[in-house]
Amino acid sequence: MTGVPASSAAGGSSQAKGAPVPSGSDASGASAGARSPRGGKIAAAAVNQASVWNVANLLTMLRLLLVPGFVALMLADGGYDPAWRSLAWAAFAIAMITDLFDGHLARTYNLVTDFGKIADPIADKAIMGAALICLSALGDLPWWVTGVILGRELGITLLRFLVIRYGVIPASRGGKLKTLTQGVAVGMYVLALTGWLATLRFWVMAAAVVLTVVTGLDYIRQAIVLRRQGIAERQAALEEKEA
Repeated sequence: MTGVPASSAAGGSSQAKGAPVPSGSDASGASAGARSPRGGKIAAAAVNQASVWNVANLLTMLRLLLVPGFVALMLADGGYDPAWRSLAWAAFAIAMITDLFDGHLARTYNLVTDFGKIADPIADKAIMGAALICLSALGDLPWWVTGVILGRELGITLLRFLVIRYGVIPASRGGKLKTLTQGVAVGMYVLALTGWLATLRFWVMAAAVVLTVVTGLDYIRQAIVLRRQGIAERQAALEEKEA
């Protein structure tokens, strides 16, 4: 403590040893008193963030509720009425938009919960699967396209769970582009489009199928590499322990 006079230091020391300290000026008491309310607020905030009823999870729940509504609108009046199809498109668009926001909100504001981890991917697959199946059932989209997209989505989800013991496969830019392209393509098929727009949606869907297959193969490659690395690290740790 350079620059502090010795007398001041001594005086402070004698005061600390012999002089009575008023209860209101107790340093530890003041510190504890200052920390207690703040700690309570932090604890309360943590409880609120961990609550299932946060905005991110509410958006996910909304997306789940939109699935049966979308199917009802899509198949109303035989499934070919442009007005009903427009309403079905609106429900699909809302679901896709909430998909963009709920994950971002959960990560940004620490609203990640076990419910959200499970419900979010289910909601994503449910709305996309419902749209694809309805389109194929109505004859607007070949069944093989629906099979390729849904097979890839379910397969990669299962693959993530199989290799999670070795690590997490991060979402790639290609995967995000795939999701966006799929959403645009399916949305265009939900609408009763004609002319050049109908031709355009064919090519957008073709791009979505290509991205679906390419990114799916890339995820498989990442899973294989991740598994090999995990096995190698475990083996090395075991050998080091035995040595």
